[in-house]
This record gives sequence, structure tokens and C-alpha cells, in this order.
Amino acid sequence: MSNTKGADGAPGRLTGASAVVTGASRGIGRAIAQTLIDAGARVALIARSAAPLRELAVAMGPRAVPVGCDVSSPADVASALEIVAHAVGGVPDILVNNAGAFTLTPIDTLDPGSFATDLQTNLVAPFRFVRALLPDMRARGRGDIVTIGSVADRAIFPENAAYAASKHGARALHEVLRLETRGSGVRATLISPGPVDTPLWDAIDPDHREGFTPRAQMLSPQAVADAVLYAVTQPRDVNVDELRLSRS
Repeated sequence: MSNTKGADGAPGRLTGASAVVTGASRGIGRAIAQTLIDAGARVALIARSAAPLRELAVAMGPRAVPVGCDVSSPADVASALEIVAHAVGGVPDILVNNAGAFTLTPIDTLDPGSFATDLQTNLVAPFRFVRALLPDMRARGRGDIVTIGSVADRAIFPENAAYAASKHGARALHEVLRLETRGSGVRATLISPGPVDTPLWDAIDPDHREGFTPRAQMLSPQAVADAVLYAVTQPRDVNVDELRLSRS
């Protein structure tokens, strides 16, 4: 893998690298995938909607590989990982665990099934991807595992039981991973942005709900994508442990 230095986002910084991005069909994941592709990487796009994902991959160019997968399904994850291994020629250089579910409901009316789905998507699925790819990354002595967290992995908000529980868990998983991979050549990074203007907010309408950040004041998906690119293009002896992003 070449890791040529240059201007931020410049083609060639990730020439020859391969990556997996979950939740790649829209919002933050889409921005991350496109940014890594623009930097030269071959990227497996993981998302549930197979047909739109194929169209997106065509638009992104020949280094985009669509892989339909419901990350909350163990069977889907196992199948997707087989496809990824074939598509990128082995274990990828970069894993970005981004796919997420976001349920806003008070605890006493929160459906247990919805709670379980959020945990499966936001916490168990990232574990499955890490568990599958880490041994080969460690054996190779190189790899980047990026977890997309949230302000909710440290702060608590009303109606946020499922999301906060899963994101706090994802942060803990990252911190254990960082300790266990230190000195191995495998790098672990947590990127925790504040509110980001994505389609996730369409049904919630934060502009008209008290206590929510208006969409015009949110971060852009590209800001998160740029943070991912920054982390994975540092010299190999530098680990970006954590980046917390907020609107200036």
C-alpha cells in the first residue's frame, strides 16, 4: 500500500489500499467511502439496500464494490465478509464501522425489539467485523480500524436509551481494542462527532423540536470523512486514538 503525502484528500494518498465502510449508502458512510476512493483506495460499500447501492457504486467509479448486507444479521455479515475478501484480494487495510440505528423513545415506551436492533446494529455488528478481520490484520502487522462514535458515546440525552447504550458500548469496545492492539501495527481510532446533517434526521425534524440542534448548525458528513482520512493517513508510528468533532 502506498501512503503518499500530499494535500488533504489528494489522489494517491491511499493508492493500493483497500477499505470496508459499513452504512455506506448515505450520509456519513457515503462521504467516507467517496473520500477514501478519491484518495486512491478500493472500497467495499456495505449497506442493506442492494439495488441503490449498486447504482451508487457505479457513480463512485470502478474502485467502489457494492456489498449488500444487513449488519444486524450474523449470516449477512459472514456472507459479506466472504465477498469482501474476494473483492479486495484478502483482508482489507481499513475497516470503518459506521452503520448505525437511531431510535428516539422514552425508556418506558421503548420497544425491546427496537432496543435490541439498535444494540445489534451499533455495537454487535462492529464487534463481528472486528472479530473477523483483526486476526489477519494482526498477523500482517498493519491495519486501521475506525469506529464512528457520537457525542452520545459520552453525553446523555432524553429519549436516547437505545442509542446512548449502544454508542457507550462502542466506545468501550474501541478502548479495549486500542489497548489490545497497541504495538501490533494495527491502529484503532474513535471518531465522535456532534450532530451531523444526514437523512437520519428527516423523520425527526430537529429544526422544530426543543433541545435539538438545527440542521443548519450541524456538522457536514464531509467533516467526518475528512477526519477518517486524516486518521488513516498518518505515519504508521502514529495512532490517532480519538477525535471529537464539534461545530465551530
